[in-house]
Amino acid sequence: MSHEHNGSTPGHLVERNKLTRANTFPSVEFTIPPSDPPEQLVARCHSHQTRCNDVQAREKSPDDDGQPRLSNDAESQIGVAAHDDEVTYPEGGREAWLVVLGSFFGTMVAFGMMNTIGIFHQYVSEHQLKGYNESTIGWIFSVYVFLAFFCGIQIGPIFDARGPKMLIVAGSVFMCASMLLLGLCTQYWHFMLVFGVLGGIGTSLIFTPAISAVSHFFLEKRGNATGIAVAGGSVGGVIFPLTLQRLLPRVGFAWATRVVGFIFVFCCTMAIILIRSRLPPKPGQTVMPDLRIFRHRSYLLLTVGIYFMEWALFVPIAYLASFATSTGVLTPAFSYQLIAIMNAGSCIGRWAPGYIADKLGRFNSMIGALALCTATTLTLWLPASILKPDSAGGATTIKALAIAYALIFGFASGSNISLTPVCVGQLCETNEYGRYYATCYTIVSFGTLTGIPIAGSLIQATGGHYWAVVVWTLLCYIVSLGCFIWSRACCVGWKLGVKF
Repeated sequence: MSHEHNGSTPGHLVERNKLTRANTFPSVEFTIPPSDPPEQLVARCHSHQTRCNDVQAREKSPDDDGQPRLSNDAESQIGVAAHDDEVTYPEGGREAWLVVLGSFFGTMVAFGMMNTIGIFHQYVSEHQLKGYNESTIGWIFSVYVFLAFFCGIQIGPIFDARGPKMLIVAGSVFMCASMLLLGLCTQYWHFMLVFGVLGGIGTSLIFTPAISAVSHFFLEKRGNATGIAVAGGSVGGVIFPLTLQRLLPRVGFAWATRVVGFIFVFCCTMAIILIRSRLPPKPGQTVMPDLRIFRHRSYLLLTVGIYFMEWALFVPIAYLASFATSTGVLTPAFSYQLIAIMNAGSCIGRWAPGYIADKLGRFNSMIGALALCTATTLTLWLPASILKPDSAGGATTIKALAIAYALIFGFASGSNISLTPVCVGQLCETNEYGRYYATCYTIVSFGTLTGIPIAGSLIQATGGHYWAVVVWTLLCYIVSLGCFIWSRACCVGWKLGVKF
């Protein structure tokens, strides 16, 4: 690669075009706009969108030895370092891990609240909103989850262009206000406005930049780092249900939610202080979303897979506590603990698959986790929903199956949150990661909007039984598993031994 100094003569433009064509590492291809100085180059990251393109390119253009091959991780890293130091990744260090810690606190609030919706659903349906049916109450929490994901279509590009600070501050104000005001709610529209709308927007403002910021500091260890960051949501999902279980009988709903709100204030303050971005925005980047990215078939299939996965995921989160109480085998107090058990399993499940994913492949690990979610729903929750507690040994069996399902499914489904960001990251450039991730979850949000009310309608249609809800969850996971497998095949084929 030559660098002759030609001053400002037109010949310099020719040299820059030659520089672009001289790149021999397909996974780090980049372009140099003629109007930009060389120091503003933003190289293509080691992403698997490029690797997908490599598969087809290599089939048509074999290496010198005549054998087609994929460029490996070492080549990608050498290529990135050789062409532009600005896009190398620290893969650790004080600043990087402080960002992970800040994201941990941020997701503890955002995902912690999301993982506790089952507790709020059960409590308000038995107290403030006891006159409403399951489906109607479910709309409060489905609107919350919908807004948490839907608002990301604008929040993601803003993060790419402006950084995370103002987004985290705004989200913290919304989340803290939502929880501190929740204790004053008595009417249906109160809960819809305070929890559904205010909480949903606040959640999106926090978790989108919190997850995206981690990708600015990690590439090879991104799965592990993201898993640690989103594990905060599971920690919150353990702390908040147990806090509510302890305080609701003693101080009432208003003060119990205020105590949780004070925890929010502390966690949000830490997130504001610690979360920051690192990579510069792309020159001339706009904050408007670009839906043309769905022309990539692998990305489209991935989005569909995540859609059905989230459709399934929030049914157990919202209704497992209600299911446990409806059986008559488990007390309302223990149903709160059941949610905590599920989130305890999820805490490990969000970190461990991320660590394994960096070794075996992000898509490979995600497919394995989805298979486990499908298997546990079929073998544990479905029998528990069919058995009668008054049959011989029925009560003991139902209780054992419910506890086992909460723990194992919690572990398996933890990766549904921690691995989806890194799977999306394999199909895009790092400096456009916020846009890709947010656009994906904007589509997914329509599934979360309808999933909980559909489950409530199924409960009503079966006379209060839960077997239809379990079958619905099972079918959604099967479709999701198929889409992930197909998306992977679009990039690396159907061979099982390929790390991807």
